[in-house]
Amino acid sequence: MIRWLAALWLMALAAPAWADEMRPVAIQFEQVSPAEWDLGWRQPIASSGDDRSVMPQLPDTCRVSGAITRRVAPLSLSGHARIACDGPVAGKSIGWPALIGQSDAILRVAPLGRSVQVYRLTPEHPSAVIAARPSSLQVWRSYFAIGVAHILSGWDHLLFVIGLVLLVARPWPVVKAATAFTLAHSFTLAAVTLGFAGIRQDLVEALIALSIVFLAVEIARGQRDTVTQRLPWLVAFAFGLIHGFGFAGALREIGLPEGEVPAALVSFNLGVEAGQLLVICAMLTLLALVRRWRPRDEARALRFASYPVGIIGAYWLIDRLLA
Repeated sequence: MIRWLAALWLMALAAPAWADEMRPVAIQFEQVSPAEWDLGWRQPIASSGDDRSVMPQLPDTCRVSGAITRRVAPLSLSGHARIACDGPVAGKSIGWPALIGQSDAILRVAPLGRSVQVYRLTPEHPSAVIAARPSSLQVWRSYFAIGVAHILSGWDHLLFVIGLVLLVARPWPVVKAATAFTLAHSFTLAAVTLGFAGIRQDLVEALIALSIVFLAVEIARGQRDTVTQRLPWLVAFAFGLIHGFGFAGALREIGLPEGEVPAALVSFNLGVEAGQLLVICAMLTLLALVRRWRPRDEARALRFASYPVGIIGAYWLIDRLLA
């Protein structure tokens, strides 16, 4: 239990880094004419020592045909170049050669007049082979992996799920609350992706931080007669609608393959749910161990855990409001 509490306090100390980092490299390779492609990339920067000259590895039949431009932001570097290719690029490799020590990369290939292809690159597999025609299985596999990676590296969503488990602290009520949260963010994600709803992303990010602070306050109060304690699934559903806008913003940056939008949307959401269930199972197991070994300290441990959760959420809320 002591190690668990110490880990939660370390989470609070690491909050500034989690707020904006752990974002994947983004690569866009879009065809503009039979022989010309537009290459763009965004590379996260954690320190001044990061290599800023890296660019995507091109297919062996392609070359840079113009000037390479780079623009540095506080936590990222964006690059752009015009590419000339001799013949089709189907069957050729493209990737990011410097993934070791960095997060994953999302590669988006958009051939002229054909379906968009999306690949998730990892340090173990830093390149992908461009397909002549992407299969549905490729779309399902790629977007499922992207969904899992997004929830496990999206610490604001993850911290809300952790707070929800700490608030309810019992398996069956947690299952009901998590199901309500999933249904809500699935509904919003689909509505935004298909163009039926929308909201400013900066406002969404601030509301997500506020939802974390709200849960932390409810955990710290420890009262059982509040609406949140009696109907946690209702609170989870309400905040799930807001978190769905956040998921939609991430999916909008990645893009959806034409002709495979339903498959990409469903598989991304299934990936988010799979990552979410992993966290819920881990937290329930941890609470069961605390309940078994130190049952008298369970209430105190839950209340203590609410403080780092609230600190992180409050930091993000203030930071996002000021931004």
